[in-house]
Amino acid sequence: ARVEELEVGADDDALIQWHQQADVTGIDAPFGWPVPFVQMVDGDPQVLDQGWTPERRNELRFRITDHRVCKLTGSWPLSVSSDLIAVPAMRCIALLHRLGVIDRSGDGRVYETYPAAALRVWGLRATGYKGTAKRSNREELVAEFMRRAQWLAVAKTQFLQLMIDRDDAFDALLAALIARAAKLGLTHPPDDDDRSHATIEGWIHVPVEGSLERLF
Repeated sequence: ARVEELEVGADDDALIQWHQQADVTGIDAPFGWPVPFVQMVDGDPQVLDQGWTPERRNELRFRITDHRVCKLTGSWPLSVSSDLIAVPAMRCIALLHRLGVIDRSGDGRVYETYPAAALRVWGLRATGYKGTAKRSNREELVAEFMRRAQWLAVAKTQFLQLMIDRDDAFDALLAALIARAAKLGLTHPPDDDDRSHATIEGWIHVPVEGSLERLF
């Protein structure tokens, strides 16, 4: 495998052009909101009449896939209904529409990814590498990742530097590799009971253990 291009700050038109040249695309953003949350916003009486409990709160905050990720990794993803991750989700929903995505659970062409979850599964550092102040941590993480993924070549040394300088660039590479894992059947798919919600809410494709060495 070879990293041919790596860019930060692309607009939607550029993303669509790259998608049209690819077999599969990974996007690190939520593909939807929890179904109960949407029903509440729509004013569904069946939702509004229910009492407030911790369980109810979590139904409104987290998607079915978020619960699955927490079971797999021990950590909750950011809540798309109550955290700032909702902002990239807004952009993502419009982008999915332009890409023709109807089934948000992973339609074979576009997959929702979560780099931090993949890093945990692959036995790599999953926290403390974001932002300018964590550059030294990110440099160590990128170096360790490249040592583990010796099958992965990088076309230009400046791409490695970009991953060290910008956490978004490193996450972009991880999203692409997670999409590759999903295409190979090396991620956890939704169960039959989860699929109806997953097609609407989205589904985070978490790689299976040992998959990093099988992506070449």
